[in-house]
Amino acid sequence: MLFESKNLEYSHPGQKTLIFPDISLASGESLLVLGKSGSGKTTLLNLLAGLLKPKAGEVVLANMDFSRMNGQKMDLFRGKEIGIVFQKPHLLAALNVKENLQMAHLFSKKKGQDIGQLLAELGLSEKAKSSVLTLSEGEAQRVSIARALANSPKLILADEPTSSLDDENTEKVISLLKTQAAKIGAVLIIVTHDQRVKAHIPNFVEVKVS
Repeated sequence: MLFESKNLEYSHPGQKTLIFPDISLASGESLLVLGKSGSGKTTLLNLLAGLLKPKAGEVVLANMDFSRMNGQKMDLFRGKEIGIVFQKPHLLAALNVKENLQMAHLFSKKKGQDIGQLLAELGLSEKAKSSVLTLSEGEAQRVSIARALANSPKLILADEPTSSLDDENTEKVISLLKTQAAKIGAVLIIVTHDQRVKAHIPNFVEVKVS
């Protein structure tokens, strides 16, 4: 297995311990993490991204348990091996589209994918030198996906990537994520409450408050 999380638990201060289902995925496989608002989906995403440390359990990517890594070591590992697509694009307004992707290479010290080719595959070639402030919602989301893919990560995490998109753009975004993950042999995990996505990725686990 390329990616596994086992026996994960987390406690927010003063709250009941959250216990998460185990996940085991091979290269190129996709998974949905479903759950209602407040169920702990975002907490699980942050654990899988190494942004939170679990109370118990482990998170293993390519035989590396990164759940106990700290500081700069974790930041560098995340930059090289984990691509995150946030619910809001969080693009750097002072930079154009291409420069936003180049920053991913700079921070991770990893060459990664050819940016021009990646933008072409996502239908963004004509936007390479455009200000991110001029992008439509769908275009900005695709740039966010391109940035997450720029370093050819082994794990792609997407947080509610379709919640603000119409049906047509939802289908395009999920198709792009699946196609690109398969191309680079990455694991794709999408955290969402958007039931439309189940039509495109039937493999899912559900997070529930016990």
